[in-house]
Amino acid sequence: MLLRASGEHDNVDYDLAALKNGTGGGVEDGELLIRFVDTVMDLNAEAPAVDRAEIRDVLGEAALVDIAAVIATFEATDRIADATGTPLEDYKEAATVALRKEIGF
Repeated sequence: MLLRASGEHDNVDYDLAALKNGTGGGVEDGELLIRFVDTVMDLNAEAPAVDRAEIRDVLGEAALVDIAAVIATFEATDRIADATGTPLEDYKEAATVALRKEIGF
């Protein structure tokens, strides 16, 4: 939802379904970022592993810190919501119907 909103703000049309299949979806260095998330989260054992050095070499030290922080924040937020049984708010469910269909979620 955030990527879609930032795309609308910046007048960029991200292909969110492509993000799901690892092609980057129009996000700068998207394929590298997806591979790094998959590596950190151990989501795709068949994908080539990405290590911190590759992220640092391509995007820089500050980006590595930012990326790791975003991954950790999303992981923690999801775990807390799941553990406490926090429901998705009605307005978020309604606002994401098309997005969830587009990405097959």
